[in-house]
Amino acid sequence: MAEDRKAFVIKEDDMGEITVAEEVVAIIAGIASTEVEGVSSMSGNITNEIVAKLGMRNLSKGVRVDMSEDTVNVTVSVIVDYQANVPEVSRKVQERVKTSIENMTGLNVAEVNVKIAGIDVSKDN
Repeated sequence: MAEDRKAFVIKEDDMGEITVAEEVVAIIAGIASTEVEGVSSMSGNITNEIVAKLGMRNLSKGVRVDMSEDTVNVTVSVIVDYQANVPEVSRKVQERVKTSIENMTGLNVAEVNVKIAGIDVSKDN
C-alpha cells in the first residue's frame, strides 16, 4: 500500500495492526449501492467517465469517504431508474452501505449521504 494513501486502523494489538485503505471502503460502498433495486448506476466525475470508456471498471466511482475521529462518513452519488421511488431507494442505499461497511471492516459508519445525480430513462420500467 502506498504511503500517501489514507487508511483506517481497524484493529491494533500485540500482534500488529490491521488497516483498511480508504479506497477499499469506497469500493464496498459502491458495490453495496449498486446492489439496491432502483439504482441504475453510480455517478462519477469526468475522470471516472474517461476510465470507464477505456474499459477499466472503477468500483469506487461516485463515492467519497471521510474519516473523522473513529467514525466514517460516506457520500454516494447514484443514478436511479425512471419511476423508482427516490426516497425509498435512497433509504435502502443508506442502510445497505452502512451495513456492508460495518460488517466487512468493523468501522463505525456515522452517516451515509445519498446524492441523486440523475435519472436513467433508457430502461423500460
